[in-house]
Amino acid sequence: MSSSLCPAHVRLPQAKLTRIETLRAAPRNARTHSKKQLRQLARSITTFGFTNPVLVDSSGEVIAGHGRLAAARILGLSEVPTLCVDWLTEDQKRAYVIADNRLAEKAGWDRELLAIEFGELGALEFDVTLTGFELREVGLIIDAGATPVQDNGIEEPAAGPAVCQLGDLWQLGEHRLLCADALDPASYSQLMGREKARLVVTDPPYNVKIGGHVSGLGRNKHREFVQGSGELSSNEFTQFLCGSLEAMARASRDGSLHYVFMDWRHLPELLSAGDRLDA
Repeated sequence: MSSSLCPAHVRLPQAKLTRIETLRAAPRNARTHSKKQLRQLARSITTFGFTNPVLVDSSGEVIAGHGRLAAARILGLSEVPTLCVDWLTEDQKRAYVIADNRLAEKAGWDRELLAIEFGELGALEFDVTLTGFELREVGLIIDAGATPVQDNGIEEPAAGPAVCQLGDLWQLGEHRLLCADALDPASYSQLMGREKARLVVTDPPYNVKIGGHVSGLGRNKHREFVQGSGELSSNEFTQFLCGSLEAMARASRDGSLHYVFMDWRHLPELLSAGDRLDA
């Protein structure tokens, strides 16, 4: 048996501002909200506005939006936008309290598109935690959502030993490029002589495996790093970072800017290394 919804059955109530003290929760609302989630809802309302009205019946009983109402109380709001849904029967209201939450849970995510969105929002320095995702979740989604490299007909380089060797120094116009150990202060003397850096941009090994974290899903894979490829303990990695950052600082002018890239998993070690060098 099929059924259809006629336009006459579609209700379009108008939102209006309602004083919070006149609203009351449904007596059998089975949905729970942690303090953490309510704080997230409050931040969302502060950032985006109250974009989703609270659904109520004609007596002011909340049908959907208990979390938003609680977040509004945290923010100290005196009024919230409401939609009066006065055509539902008592049985329908009780069922809708459940359906409003459960049906939303059944939606899925396009993980690849989600990774692109998070990546671009992060590049814009937008606080992605306002979406309700934790930074740890965002990092995992971005890591797993890399788009496979398309076959463009370019022949892959043959696998083999690296051509560049330690100590190789190239003169590229006004620029110099050195293959050396960034932990060794002598490397900077060989590269820069008496010059001091005004700006440093460094992308050290992240102490995570290349596979699954860097190479994505494409055919071409980055080699594992010689060091800092997941084998170092937290203390060892902190020491590793201290050595490289200190060497760079010694080769830089006072007031120079240093931009250090790091995987989110090891930001504590990077911050700890910075604190030690600043002490």
